[in-house]
Amino acid sequence: MLTLVRWQDILDILVVSFIIYRTFLLIKGTRASQLIVGVIIIFFVFYLSKKLELFTLGWILNNFVGSIILVIVVIFQNDIRRMLLALGRSPFFKKISYVEETLFYDELSKACIIMSKRKIGALIVIEREVGLEEFMEIGMQIDAHVNTELILSIFQHASPLHDGAMIIREGRIRAASCILPLTLKDDIDKSLGTRHRAAIGITEVTDAVAVVVSEEKGKVSYAYKGEIFTNIGMDELKKRLKELLK
Repeated sequence: MLTLVRWQDILDILVVSFIIYRTFLLIKGTRASQLIVGVIIIFFVFYLSKKLELFTLGWILNNFVGSIILVIVVIFQNDIRRMLLALGRSPFFKKISYVEETLFYDELSKACIIMSKRKIGALIVIEREVGLEEFMEIGMQIDAHVNTELILSIFQHASPLHDGAMIIREGRIRAASCILPLTLKDDIDKSLGTRHRAAIGITEVTDAVAVVVSEEKGKVSYAYKGEIFTNIGMDELKKRLKELLK
């Protein structure tokens, strides 16, 4: 039987396995993973209705399953977009050294500590695999190392760039004063302002990580995959960033 297995069959299995693996990685921890479980249950009930000859239930599910591709596209549109954009993207730190990577975390955390104490509002978006070009084009183009003094100067009240988001790619500041989409969720804390809504919004449509410093309370938060985690300490922030950017 082994002689009947072609190298093309092995390649076919490996490619399909990789696609399934990457798909599960992209939807892991999102609402899409819960919806997939629901779709699997529907298919199982549909199978049982055929076996048990439940004609009415079978007819209803048959019509639903017939349009399942359209339903999946509508439900998973953000996740599909994120998956397609992620194809071919490079790791976050591919173009910088280990020393520069260490400095990145230190400088970013230090800037957040200072802004938190001074109650300087800030929104910093860190690109992962999905490109943020469409959002950077709207803002002011920059190409600089992540530096505490530079971050503070951008977000100080007198700066013309302080009111938008800063975008970091591959360990470097690439743009500032960027406009981001706001989340449409209605179940988030009412005390969270526009910066927090923008942080949630950008992480709903991309796989980016967004760090927010509250102008009113000075608290630091971060958003990822459409969820926001508030009142985060600096040690925890640095730890979470290292986990997410690896």
